[in-house]
Amino acid sequence: MKIKLAAVYQCPQCKLQSLDVFQEPIGFIEKSKDGESEDIINGQLICKGCEVKFPIINGIPRFVGQDNYAESFGYQWNLHSKTQLDSVTGFTITRKRLFSVTGWPENMQGQMILEAGSGAGRFTEILLSTSAHVFSFDFSSAVDANRTNNGNHQNLNLFQGDIFHIPLPEKSFDKVMCLGVIQHTPDPENAIKSLAKHVRPGGELVIDVYTKSFISLLQWKYVLRPLTKRINKQTLYRIIATTVPFLLWPTILLRRFMGRIGARLMPIVEYSSLGIPYELNKQWAILDTFDMYSPAHDHPQSIASIKRWFNEIDFENITVGYGPNGVIAKGSRPLQ
Repeated sequence: MKIKLAAVYQCPQCKLQSLDVFQEPIGFIEKSKDGESEDIINGQLICKGCEVKFPIINGIPRFVGQDNYAESFGYQWNLHSKTQLDSVTGFTITRKRLFSVTGWPENMQGQMILEAGSGAGRFTEILLSTSAHVFSFDFSSAVDANRTNNGNHQNLNLFQGDIFHIPLPEKSFDKVMCLGVIQHTPDPENAIKSLAKHVRPGGELVIDVYTKSFISLLQWKYVLRPLTKRINKQTLYRIIATTVPFLLWPTILLRRFMGRIGARLMPIVEYSSLGIPYELNKQWAILDTFDMYSPAHDHPQSIASIKRWFNEIDFENITVGYGPNGVIAKGSRPLQ
Protein backbone atom coordinates (compact mmCIF):
# COMPACT_ATOMS: atom_id res chain seq x y z
CA MET A 1 0.00 0.00 0.00
CA LYS A 2 1.35 3.45 -0.90
CA ILE A 3 1.92 5.65 2.14
CA LYS A 4 0.06 8.56 0.54
CA LEU A 5 -3.16 6.49 0.47
CA ALA A 6 -3.43 6.71 4.25
CA ALA A 7 -4.94 10.15 3.72
CA VAL A 8 -7.50 8.77 1.27
CA TYR A 9 -8.99 5.96 3.35
CA GLN A 10 -11.42 6.68 6.15
CA CYS A 11 -12.18 4.65 9.24
CA PRO A 12 -15.17 2.36 8.51
CA GLN A 13 -16.19 2.59 12.17
CA CYS A 14 -16.14 6.29 13.05
CA LYS A 15 -16.07 7.55 9.42
CA LEU A 16 -13.18 9.94 10.09
CA GLN A 17 -10.73 10.45 7.24
CA SER A 18 -7.80 10.51 9.65
CA LEU A 19 -5.73 7.34 9.36
CA ASP A 20 -2.03 7.27 10.16
CA VAL A 21 0.45 4.69 8.91
CA PHE A 22 2.46 2.79 11.51
CA GLN A 23 5.31 0.92 9.84
CA GLU A 24 6.06 -2.31 11.62
CA PRO A 25 8.66 -3.53 11.17
CA ILE A 26 10.36 -0.58 9.48
CA GLY A 27 12.29 -2.90 7.17
CA PHE A 28 9.15 -3.95 5.31
CA ILE A 29 9.04 -0.89 3.05
CA GLU A 30 9.49 -1.09 -0.66
CA LYS A 31 10.48 1.78 -2.93
CA SER A 32 8.38 2.14 -6.05
CA LYS A 33 10.06 1.96 -9.43
CA ASP A 34 10.00 5.73 -9.85
CA GLY A 35 11.69 6.10 -6.47
CA GLU A 36 9.29 8.85 -5.39
CA SER A 37 6.74 7.00 -3.24
CA GLU A 38 7.01 4.23 -0.71
CA ASP A 39 4.94 1.07 -0.46
CA ILE A 40 4.12 -0.41 2.93
CA ILE A 41 4.29 -4.20 2.77
CA ASN A 42 3.42 -4.88 6.41
CA GLY A 43 2.23 -2.40 9.00
CA GLN A 44 -0.91 -0.79 10.40
CA LEU A 45 -3.38 1.98 9.74
CA ILE A 46 -4.46 3.62 12.98
CA CYS A 47 -7.53 5.84 13.26
CA LYS A 48 -6.82 9.11 15.09
CA GLY A 49 -10.47 9.30 16.12
CA CYS A 50 -11.40 5.94 17.63
CA GLU A 51 -7.86 4.45 17.72
CA VAL A 52 -8.91 1.28 15.92
CA LYS A 53 -6.04 -0.44 14.15
CA PHE A 54 -6.25 -2.00 10.70
CA PRO A 55 -3.38 -4.27 9.59
CA ILE A 56 -1.53 -3.92 6.32
CA ILE A 57 -0.56 -7.44 5.24
CA ASN A 58 1.25 -8.29 2.01
CA GLY A 59 0.83 -4.67 0.88
CA ILE A 60 -2.96 -4.70 1.31
CA PRO A 61 -4.81 -2.74 4.03
CA ARG A 62 -7.31 -5.05 5.74
CA PHE A 63 -10.49 -3.43 7.07
CA VAL A 64 -12.17 -6.77 7.89
CA GLY A 65 -11.19 -9.94 9.73
CA GLN A 66 -9.67 -12.85 7.85
CA ASP A 67 -12.48 -15.27 8.74
CA ASN A 68 -15.84 -14.19 7.33
CA TYR A 69 -18.84 -15.44 5.35
CA ALA A 70 -17.02 -14.94 2.04
CA GLU A 71 -13.93 -16.99 2.79
CA SER A 72 -14.98 -19.79 0.41
CA PHE A 73 -14.42 -17.22 -2.34
CA GLY A 74 -10.97 -16.47 -1.00
CA TYR A 75 -10.20 -20.18 -1.10
CA GLN A 76 -11.42 -20.66 -4.68
CA TRP A 77 -9.78 -17.56 -6.12
CA ASN A 78 -6.39 -18.31 -4.61
CA LEU A 79 -6.62 -21.83 -6.11
CA HIS A 80 -7.84 -20.52 -9.49
CA SER A 81 -6.12 -17.15 -9.49
CA LYS A 82 -5.50 -17.16 -13.26
CA THR A 83 -8.25 -19.42 -14.60
CA GLN A 84 -10.47 -16.61 -15.91
CA LEU A 85 -7.92 -13.94 -16.77
CA ASP A 86 -8.11 -12.86 -20.41
CA SER A 87 -4.36 -12.22 -20.35
CA VAL A 88 -3.78 -15.90 -19.50
CA THR A 89 -6.50 -17.66 -21.51
CA GLY A 90 -5.95 -15.65 -24.69
CA PHE A 91 -9.72 -15.06 -24.99
CA THR A 92 -11.62 -11.78 -24.52
CA ILE A 93 -14.53 -13.22 -22.53
CA THR A 94 -14.06 -10.95 -19.53
CA ARG A 95 -13.44 -7.84 -21.62
CA LYS A 96 -16.57 -8.41 -23.69
CA ARG A 97 -18.70 -9.06 -20.61
CA LEU A 98 -17.48 -5.95 -18.79
CA PHE A 99 -18.01 -3.51 -21.64
CA SER A 100 -21.28 -5.07 -22.82
CA VAL A 101 -22.75 -4.94 -19.30
CA THR A 102 -21.49 -1.48 -18.32
CA GLY A 103 -21.57 0.28 -21.68
CA TRP A 104 -18.45 2.17 -20.59
CA PRO A 105 -15.77 3.36 -23.04
CA GLU A 106 -12.47 1.53 -23.34
CA ASN A 107 -10.56 4.73 -22.54
CA MET A 108 -11.38 6.20 -19.12
CA GLN A 109 -8.12 7.99 -18.45
CA GLY A 110 -8.21 10.06 -15.27
CA GLN A 111 -11.53 8.68 -14.03
CA MET A 112 -11.96 7.19 -10.57
CA ILE A 113 -13.51 3.69 -10.51
CA LEU A 114 -14.57 1.64 -7.49
CA GLU A 115 -14.80 -2.12 -8.06
CA ALA A 116 -16.59 -4.13 -5.37
CA GLY A 117 -15.95 -7.87 -5.12
CA SER A 118 -12.81 -8.17 -7.23
CA GLY A 119 -12.16 -11.88 -6.81
CA ALA A 120 -8.83 -12.72 -8.44
CA GLY A 121 -9.00 -9.55 -10.55
CA ARG A 122 -10.40 -10.70 -13.89
CA PHE A 123 -12.35 -7.43 -14.25
CA THR A 124 -9.66 -5.42 -12.47
CA GLU A 125 -7.15 -6.08 -15.25
CA ILE A 126 -9.65 -4.86 -17.86
CA LEU A 127 -10.50 -1.73 -15.86
CA LEU A 128 -6.79 -0.95 -15.52
CA SER A 129 -6.38 -1.24 -19.28
CA THR A 130 -8.65 1.81 -19.64
CA SER A 131 -6.09 4.03 -17.84
CA ALA A 132 -8.57 4.76 -15.03
CA HIS A 133 -7.57 4.97 -11.37
CA VAL A 134 -9.07 1.83 -9.84
CA PHE A 135 -9.91 1.21 -6.20
CA SER A 136 -10.73 -2.49 -5.96
CA PHE A 137 -11.71 -4.57 -2.95
CA ASP A 138 -13.02 -7.93 -1.87
CA PHE A 139 -14.42 -9.14 1.44
CA SER A 140 -12.30 -12.29 1.26
CA SER A 141 -8.61 -13.14 0.90
CA ALA A 142 -9.17 -13.16 -2.88
CA VAL A 143 -7.48 -9.74 -2.73
CA ASP A 144 -4.18 -11.62 -2.41
CA ALA A 145 -4.79 -13.30 -5.77
CA ASN A 146 -5.69 -9.93 -7.27
CA ARG A 147 -2.45 -8.45 -5.93
CA THR A 148 -0.48 -11.29 -7.52
CA ASN A 149 -2.20 -10.69 -10.86
CA ASN A 150 -2.44 -6.90 -10.96
CA GLY A 151 -0.51 -5.51 -8.00
CA ASN A 152 2.31 -4.01 -10.07
CA HIS A 153 -0.02 -1.60 -11.85
CA GLN A 154 0.48 1.98 -10.68
CA ASN A 155 -3.22 2.84 -11.06
CA LEU A 156 -4.46 0.07 -8.75
CA ASN A 157 -5.35 0.69 -5.12
CA LEU A 158 -6.31 -2.61 -3.53
CA PHE A 159 -7.85 -3.25 -0.11
CA GLN A 160 -9.82 -5.90 1.76
CA GLY A 161 -13.12 -4.42 2.88
CA ASP A 162 -16.81 -4.80 3.60
CA ILE A 163 -19.34 -3.71 0.99
CA PHE A 164 -21.55 -2.39 3.82
CA HIS A 165 -18.73 -0.33 5.38
CA ILE A 166 -16.54 0.91 2.53
CA PRO A 167 -13.54 2.82 3.97
CA LEU A 168 -13.60 5.60 1.37
CA PRO A 169 -15.32 9.01 1.22
CA GLU A 170 -18.84 9.08 -0.18
CA LYS A 171 -19.65 10.68 -3.56
CA SER A 172 -16.04 10.36 -4.73
CA PHE A 173 -16.12 7.98 -7.73
CA ASP A 174 -17.01 8.54 -11.37
CA LYS A 175 -18.02 4.92 -11.74
CA VAL A 176 -18.88 2.17 -9.27
CA MET A 177 -19.17 -1.45 -10.42
CA CYS A 178 -20.13 -4.74 -8.79
CA LEU A 179 -20.48 -7.80 -11.03
CA GLY A 180 -21.26 -11.33 -9.81
CA VAL A 181 -21.26 -10.45 -6.12
CA ILE A 182 -24.48 -8.80 -4.86
CA GLN A 183 -26.38 -12.10 -4.51
CA HIS A 184 -23.65 -13.47 -2.26
CA THR A 185 -24.04 -10.76 0.38
CA PRO A 186 -26.42 -11.23 3.33
CA ASP A 187 -28.45 -8.14 2.32
CA PRO A 188 -28.47 -7.34 -1.44
CA GLU A 189 -30.68 -4.26 -1.05
CA ASN A 190 -28.36 -2.54 1.42
CA ALA A 191 -25.29 -3.68 -0.52
CA ILE A 192 -26.56 -1.77 -3.56
CA LYS A 193 -27.49 1.27 -1.47
CA SER A 194 -24.05 1.26 0.17
CA LEU A 195 -22.34 1.25 -3.23
CA ALA A 196 -24.60 4.07 -4.43
CA LYS A 197 -23.34 6.36 -1.66
CA HIS A 198 -19.90 6.39 -3.27
CA VAL A 199 -21.05 7.61 -6.70
CA ARG A 200 -20.29 11.28 -7.25
CA PRO A 201 -22.83 13.63 -8.93
CA GLY A 202 -22.99 12.69 -12.59
CA GLY A 203 -21.33 9.36 -11.84
CA GLU A 204 -22.73 5.90 -12.59
CA LEU A 205 -23.42 2.67 -10.71
CA VAL A 206 -23.57 -0.69 -12.54
CA ILE A 207 -24.40 -3.99 -10.87
CA ASP A 208 -25.59 -7.43 -11.85
CA VAL A 209 -27.29 -10.05 -9.71
CA TYR A 210 -28.66 -13.55 -10.20
CA THR A 211 -32.25 -13.62 -11.48
CA LYS A 212 -35.08 -14.68 -9.22
CA SER A 213 -37.70 -16.48 -11.27
CA PHE A 214 -39.44 -19.83 -11.31
CA ILE A 215 -37.18 -21.14 -14.10
CA SER A 216 -33.97 -19.85 -12.54
CA LEU A 217 -34.78 -21.49 -9.23
CA LEU A 218 -35.11 -24.89 -10.94
CA GLN A 219 -31.43 -25.64 -10.51
CA TRP A 220 -29.58 -28.35 -8.65
CA LYS A 221 -27.80 -25.81 -6.47
CA TYR A 222 -30.99 -24.73 -4.71
CA VAL A 223 -31.67 -28.38 -3.89
CA LEU A 224 -28.14 -29.23 -2.74
CA ARG A 225 -26.88 -25.95 -1.21
CA PRO A 226 -28.54 -26.46 2.22
CA LEU A 227 -26.10 -29.37 2.55
CA THR A 228 -23.08 -28.31 0.51
CA LYS A 229 -22.63 -24.86 2.06
CA ARG A 230 -22.09 -26.60 5.41
CA ILE A 231 -19.35 -28.90 4.14
CA ASN A 232 -15.76 -27.93 4.89
CA LYS A 233 -14.59 -25.96 1.84
CA GLN A 234 -11.49 -28.08 1.25
CA THR A 235 -13.58 -31.26 1.35
CA LEU A 236 -16.24 -29.80 -0.91
CA TYR A 237 -13.61 -28.68 -3.41
CA ARG A 238 -12.09 -32.18 -3.53
CA ILE A 239 -15.52 -33.70 -4.16
CA ILE A 240 -16.25 -31.25 -6.99
CA ALA A 241 -12.77 -31.52 -8.54
CA THR A 242 -13.19 -35.30 -8.62
CA THR A 243 -16.78 -35.31 -9.90
CA VAL A 244 -16.67 -32.63 -12.61
CA PRO A 245 -14.36 -34.52 -15.05
CA PHE A 246 -16.80 -37.47 -15.09
CA LEU A 247 -19.88 -35.28 -15.65
CA LEU A 248 -18.40 -32.75 -18.06
CA TRP A 249 -18.87 -34.62 -21.34
CA PRO A 250 -22.48 -35.69 -20.56
CA THR A 251 -23.26 -32.08 -19.68
CA ILE A 252 -21.68 -30.81 -22.91
CA LEU A 253 -23.76 -33.29 -24.93
CA LEU A 254 -26.97 -32.34 -23.14
CA ARG A 255 -26.29 -28.67 -23.89
CA ARG A 256 -25.53 -29.50 -27.52
CA PHE A 257 -28.81 -31.35 -28.09
CA MET A 258 -31.15 -29.66 -25.60
CA GLY A 259 -29.63 -26.23 -25.11
CA ARG A 260 -29.46 -24.46 -21.77
CA ILE A 261 -32.28 -26.57 -20.32
CA GLY A 262 -30.37 -29.74 -21.10
CA ALA A 263 -27.25 -28.45 -19.35
CA ARG A 264 -29.30 -27.68 -16.25
CA LEU A 265 -30.27 -31.34 -15.92
CA MET A 266 -26.76 -31.96 -14.58
CA PRO A 267 -25.51 -30.73 -11.16
CA ILE A 268 -22.47 -28.91 -12.60
CA VAL A 269 -21.88 -25.91 -14.84
CA GLU A 270 -19.81 -25.85 -18.02
CA TYR A 271 -18.92 -23.33 -20.74
CA SER A 272 -18.64 -25.11 -24.09
CA SER A 273 -21.02 -22.44 -25.44
CA LEU A 274 -18.17 -19.92 -25.11
CA GLY A 275 -16.02 -21.87 -27.55
CA ILE A 276 -13.19 -22.46 -25.10
CA PRO A 277 -10.95 -25.57 -25.21
CA TYR A 278 -11.95 -28.65 -23.22
CA GLU A 279 -9.19 -28.32 -20.59
CA LEU A 280 -10.01 -24.68 -19.92
CA ASN A 281 -13.71 -25.57 -19.82
CA LYS A 282 -12.91 -28.20 -17.18
CA GLN A 283 -11.11 -25.66 -14.99
CA TRP A 284 -13.94 -23.15 -15.34
CA ALA A 285 -16.44 -25.92 -14.56
CA ILE A 286 -14.62 -26.92 -11.37
CA LEU A 287 -14.25 -23.29 -10.30
CA ASP A 288 -17.84 -22.23 -10.96
CA THR A 289 -19.42 -25.45 -9.69
CA PHE A 290 -17.60 -24.84 -6.40
CA ASP A 291 -18.72 -21.20 -6.62
CA MET A 292 -22.28 -22.46 -7.01
CA TYR A 293 -22.38 -24.79 -4.01
CA SER A 294 -20.01 -23.25 -1.45
CA PRO A 295 -21.21 -19.68 -0.66
CA ALA A 296 -22.90 -18.96 2.64
CA HIS A 297 -25.36 -16.68 0.81
CA ASP A 298 -27.16 -16.94 -2.54
CA HIS A 299 -30.01 -14.44 -2.85
CA PRO A 300 -31.25 -13.99 -6.44
CA GLN A 301 -33.43 -10.94 -7.12
CA SER A 302 -36.28 -9.97 -9.43
CA ILE A 303 -36.21 -7.07 -11.87
CA ALA A 304 -38.99 -5.41 -9.89
CA SER A 305 -36.94 -5.43 -6.66
CA ILE A 306 -33.85 -4.00 -8.34
CA LYS A 307 -35.88 -1.24 -10.01
CA ARG A 308 -37.44 -0.30 -6.68
CA TRP A 309 -34.10 -0.09 -4.93
CA PHE A 310 -32.55 2.10 -7.64
CA ASN A 311 -35.57 4.42 -7.49
CA GLU A 312 -35.25 4.63 -3.70
CA ILE A 313 -31.69 5.97 -3.97
CA ASP A 314 -33.01 8.75 -6.24
CA PHE A 315 -30.80 7.92 -9.19
CA GLU A 316 -31.73 8.87 -12.75
CA ASN A 317 -31.25 7.29 -16.20
CA ILE A 318 -32.11 3.95 -14.59
CA THR A 319 -32.14 0.87 -16.81
CA VAL A 320 -32.82 -2.64 -15.55
CA GLY A 321 -32.92 -5.74 -17.72
CA TYR A 322 -31.56 -9.21 -18.30
CA GLY A 323 -27.92 -9.87 -19.10
CA PRO A 324 -25.44 -12.75 -19.36
CA ASN A 325 -25.28 -13.28 -15.59
CA GLY A 326 -28.82 -12.37 -14.53
CA VAL A 327 -30.30 -8.91 -13.94
CA ILE A 328 -28.22 -5.89 -14.98
CA ALA A 329 -29.00 -2.50 -13.44
CA LYS A 330 -27.51 0.91 -14.19
CA GLY A 331 -28.20 4.37 -12.87
CA SER A 332 -26.50 7.72 -12.31
CA ARG A 333 -26.49 10.26 -9.50
CA PRO A 334 -28.08 13.56 -10.57
CA LEU A 335 -25.70 16.48 -11.04
CA GLN A 336 -27.87 18.65 -8.79
